[in-house]
Amino acid sequence: MSQRFQSYINGEWIAGNGSEPDENPSDLDRPVGEYGQADAVLTAQAVEAAAAAWPKWSLSTPQQRADILDAVGSEILARKEELGRLLATEEGKTLPESIGEAARAGQIFKFFAGEALRIPGEKLASTRPGVDVEITREPVGVVGIIAPWNFPLAIPAWKIAPALAYGNTVVFKPAEIVPGCAWALAEILSRAGLPAGVFNMVIGAGRVVGAAMVEHPSLDALSFTGSVPTGNGLLRQAAARGLKIQLEMGGKNPLVVLADADLDKAVECAVNGAYFSTGQRCTASSRLIVENAVYDEFAARMRKRLAQIKVGNPLEAGIDIGPVASLAQLETDLSYIKAGHEDGGELLFGGERIEIATRGHFLEPTLFAAKPEHRIAREEIFGPVAALLRADDYEHALALANDTRFGLCAGIVTNSLKHATHFKRHAQAGMVMVNLPTAGVDPHVPFGGRKGSSYGPREQGRYAVEFYTTVKTAYTAA
Repeated sequence: MSQRFQSYINGEWIAGNGSEPDENPSDLDRPVGEYGQADAVLTAQAVEAAAAAWPKWSLSTPQQRADILDAVGSEILARKEELGRLLATEEGKTLPESIGEAARAGQIFKFFAGEALRIPGEKLASTRPGVDVEITREPVGVVGIIAPWNFPLAIPAWKIAPALAYGNTVVFKPAEIVPGCAWALAEILSRAGLPAGVFNMVIGAGRVVGAAMVEHPSLDALSFTGSVPTGNGLLRQAAARGLKIQLEMGGKNPLVVLADADLDKAVECAVNGAYFSTGQRCTASSRLIVENAVYDEFAARMRKRLAQIKVGNPLEAGIDIGPVASLAQLETDLSYIKAGHEDGGELLFGGERIEIATRGHFLEPTLFAAKPEHRIAREEIFGPVAALLRADDYEHALALANDTRFGLCAGIVTNSLKHATHFKRHAQAGMVMVNLPTAGVDPHVPFGGRKGSSYGPREQGRYAVEFYTTVKTAYTAA
């Protein structure tokens, strides 16, 4: 064990109760470290510390908050290779992807450093003479943040940075399988000049830490990214006590390929969207919907391209896909591969575990020819498994694309301006990509979906102000 990762509460590092190993999914014999488990008592202490720090922090100057966030962003960018290596080791992304994620986290903090100086407001004319009306935005209060394991630097960054920028205090619960990345981010924040209690991190099981956080009466808002069942449970709890909540809960994203598409481009969009980051992205294009006229040719090209994909240790040069992040996720992926066979899908490529020099959770990129009713075409898998669906024409492809309870992202590959324009308007998704992979959203634009994918205001960019602030209307008589 190389390092012990601790929680951070009220300006102090707390060991927690007992310890759990921090697994390296590429080399199970060489764990990253270990972490101490926070419990309900420590979680309550973190919320109470944030509540005590909020009155003063909420009235801090925008310049103070901007300077702190800018310093955090600068340090992350300066250390992006180091942080990227930690991320690749702990979560399993390839090293280039991991360094890119670290850089994105730094850019997010710098973006919100600027937003701290641009908090919007309005002055309106009243309908009554001699009366002024001001509309201002104020911080919500104590914000709980529950982040997933698939983007262990970027997603916490795009929640923590706006929360602090707008004057809120934070209690952050990272996913248990990526405590090292969470600790590294918290360690940078701990040295950035934040007063004690403004930022807190508790590492522990969601059923313990998450539950204690949501139930605490001093929590004012909760931002969650994770599974649909957990998100729906949190929504019911939040509704029962009037807690402001923001949920991101995944997707079953379509990539439509029309007959007029550049098939080389379509294949690259499909491979990138469906399999990079080991398919462990909520924006992954796990449903490839291809017009009948080019279906067979597209399938053949996909087989050839997937045969070129190199799966292995993400720290090695030339590797395209690293391991699945955990044994639990690997078992989920394999269960869906089994379901693909049981439902009558045709396995076009992959479907097997891979053995390399080190013990790890390696899986072949997998492609099934499937039908819309198959489980692999309807349920989010969150792994390198995609379903290929046949469409009669554009209208049929659009109907298939929208035939899902999710609505996060949708893509289309076509040379038709008419169809691209129509798809952008009629795809039932919060984000639409034309001739691009579905995965990959800039940090300064809103992120979020429709239907079962999202609930509440959008994340990222200027739209983050909607969740992390509350609006006040003030009248003044002359």
